This record gives sequence, C-alpha cells and structure tokens, in this order.
Amino acid sequence: MDFDMPVSELTPMHSRARPDVLVTVRFFDADAVARLEARGHRVVRADVAFDAIDNTITPAIEQALGSVQAWILGAAPVTHALLARHPNLRMVARRGVGFDSVDVNAVQSLGRILTNTPGGNEPAVADHALALMLAVGKRVVEAHARMQAGDWRVQVGTELYRKTVGLIGLGRIGRQVAQRLSGFEARVLAFDPFLDEESARRAGVTRCSLEQVLTQSDFVSLHAPLTPQTRHIIGAGALKLMKPEAILINTARGELIDEQALLVALQSQQLAGAGLDVFQCEHAPALQPLATQLLAWPTVVATPHSAASSRESLQRANALAADCVAAVLEGRAVPAQCIVADGRMPPGH
Repeated sequence: MDFDMPVSELTPMHSRARPDVLVTVRFFDADAVARLEARGHRVVRADVAFDAIDNTITPAIEQALGSVQAWILGAAPVTHALLARHPNLRMVARRGVGFDSVDVNAVQSLGRILTNTPGGNEPAVADHALALMLAVGKRVVEAHARMQAGDWRVQVGTELYRKTVGLIGLGRIGRQVAQRLSGFEARVLAFDPFLDEESARRAGVTRCSLEQVLTQSDFVSLHAPLTPQTRHIIGAGALKLMKPEAILINTARGELIDEQALLVALQSQQLAGAGLDVFQCEHAPALQPLATQLLAWPTVVATPHSAASSRESLQRANALAADCVAAVLEGRAVPAQCIVADGRMPPGH
C-alpha cells in the first residue's frame, strides 16, 4: 500500500491504453489502482482538480473528462454544465460520504450515477472528534505552545469523563462517536430530526431537541450533513444557549457554524473553546481571514479537514470507490449502500 506516490499534473498510470478512470483525490494508494487495472481499467491521476479561488475545474481536468467514463473525486464541484459537456462520463464516485459539491439533480436528470463510500472513513472521523474534545478540554495545544515559549506553568483543563456530550446528527459517524463516549461514562444527548426512540435506545443516547442539546451539554459535536436547514445551525442564537464552559466540535462541514458568531463567543468568553476540522473558507476563500482569526485564538484546536485521513480509512474508501467504478463500467450491480443518485435507465428499457 503506497500513499505517497509522486503525481504530476496529469499522470496516466499506463500509457499503452487510453485511460477510462480519472482520479483526482490525493492518497489514492497503489493497491486501489491495481484493483482497477487488474480488471482492465486504465487510470489517469491528477494533483489538482479545481481552482479553489473561483471554484472552477482546471483546463487539464476538463480535457481529461472528455475521454474518461468514470471520475473518482473529493471536493471538486460537479455541476449540470460540467456533466452536460462530458456525455462520456458515466459516473462520479465520491471518495467520502458527503456530496454537497455535486449537483445530484443533474446526475439524475442526465442519466449518470453518483456513488460514495459509506463505512470507509467513519471510524477515523469518530476518533478525530474525540481527539478534538480531549485536546481542547485538556488544553493540549495551548500548553505545548506555552512550553515552547518557556512557560512551564500548569494550566487547568476539563475532563471528558462523565460529562454530558450533545451530538447534532446521529448518522453513522455520530453513532460511532456515541459508542466511543461510553468508555468515558458520558451522558450522550442527540438531536436528529430522523431519530426515533428505538434507534436512540440502541445507540445509547437520549433523544432531545436542539435547544436541550445546546443548553445541557458540556461538549457539542456536529455530525449533520450540510443542507439549507443545517447551514449555520450554530449561530449567535445557538451559541448564547450553550454553557460558558462548553466546547464546540466540528468534523462535519464548516458551513454548519457561523464562524463570525463563534469568534465573538470565544472572545467574550461566552464559550470555552472549539475543535475545528472544517472551515467555511474551504468553499468560500474570501472567509480565509476569519479562519485565520479563529486559528489564532488560544482555546481553538484546528486541523485541515483531515479527520477522515487515516491510512486505514483511506485504504477502505479507495477500495470501495474503485469497486463502485468497476461495477458501473462492467455493467454489474453497484453496492446499494453506495448509490447516492442513479439516473441510468433500468435494464430492458
């Protein structure tokens, strides 16, 4: 398994045949490439799929999309216009679970298929959420920075043990977070509009309203998808409901938080701290200065959208994405749990 293969701007893995699979995710390991090539599929890889400033596909990728039938991608934007320009592109395979950068309606209406890789990164993200809870609560990064500056005075942190943790969203990742929290004897509350009492019982959580989660929790961890309803679900009003000693964790999508309101809450000591793996500026570069201000705050611990990026999770997700591509190109059934949208005509029609 090789996660560090050098890749040029656009690199065919085999030059003797025309590639039919474009891969624009980093850390697509050699085993996953071999998984496709063993079935006769040729792979072309690229370092960069889109310009983060104006959120447009690069010319090299546009050219590659003109010949391939499948695209394994990360956060690259997939629009109706892009799909319409490339009628040979039969499928889009998202390595990961979220697909908010893909126009799902366009996939459906233009007769393509969109897949994702559920089960690939959930353990890694759940681990990361707890790592951020502990890092912020125990003031690990702050203590390290102080020691580097020569200040070895002890700082007082807070425990996760037997605390109340509120989860906003109880999908696959949220459930795994709840499972890990049982080892800390935490009381786990969950807000999810689709959660019923029986499912909550099986997950070991108490089903609550959003207000109850915010007012009662010592840690609030976000695991909701980005939708019009969840955008800025944590805004000024929500932050005012939280305890002053509470800690906010986000390993889902940056847009779930109104970051300006979060900065104000931290500066006014309305909130104790935050652990952030995602930021709004990932899709809105103009907000980079706001992210920089958050990064500078001593009780913020941040990572660069890397929660899902463990060697194990990447291996699982790469293999599943490759299997979905092979199934589509060979006319076989795609694992049902991986299908996000399927606009292909059923057999016989």
